Amino acid sequence: MDNTATVALVGDRSPNVVSHTRLPGLLEALAERDRLVLDAYWIPSQDAGAGGAVRGFDAVWVLPGSPYRSEAGVLAAVRTAREEGIPFLGTCGGFQHALLEFARTVCGLTGVAHAENDPDAADPLIEPLACSLVGHEAAVTIEPGSLAESVIGARRTVERYFCGYGPTRHLDTLSAHGLRFSGHDDDGNPRIAELPGHPFFLASLFQPELAGDGSHPHPMVRALARAAVEHAASRLARQA
Repeated sequence: MDNTATVALVGDRSPNVVSHTRLPGLLEALAERDRLVLDAYWIPSQDAGAGGAVRGFDAVWVLPGSPYRSEAGVLAAVRTAREEGIPFLGTCGGFQHALLEFARTVCGLTGVAHAENDPDAADPLIEPLACSLVGHEAAVTIEPGSLAESVIGARRTVERYFCGYGPTRHLDTLSAHGLRFSGHDDDGNPRIAELPGHPFFLASLFQPELAGDGSHPHPMVRALARAAVEHAASRLARQA
């Protein structure tokens, strides 16, 4: 069986973003260690809003690097993955924008904003963290029975961050509409979100691509790769 799957890497590629520079090594390690071959394509945020920009891919990964050149483009990519059942991973800025898309589109909170993009917003969903997590490591406690627990294989993990913004309000509304916050820091702040009922929809404020030296992909990255390969096999079976 052909284990190759296509993945859209959504973000504004930059040699100054460490997670971006880690990707070639992570993709190589996935192929060599796990026999999970991903054919990866960068989709700049300004192109991601075009109709069907990520449609047809076997996975969508919204990477760190915010503020993105086009907030609308990133939100469009998240929405396509969410509505069409495409495996999705959002890390750091991807986590923030996954929540923003869900709040606006599913919850009807059309006025919420990301303070990094709109500092004067009246109703920011994503605001500056009281304590910046740029360059920090911190513990995350994972909810039992969650996708995150099945992927990471533990109830507690220590992860690396490079982030100064996070969700602060409307969390109960997002939960009431079906989004699950399945990982929290020691103060109870959400650090992982997932969407039950979706084939694979996982987002984290931390950056799993920064784990270790990059030679052993983080379980969340491996899980996305497996979901992408499964999506590709299902797609090919439907086309046969």
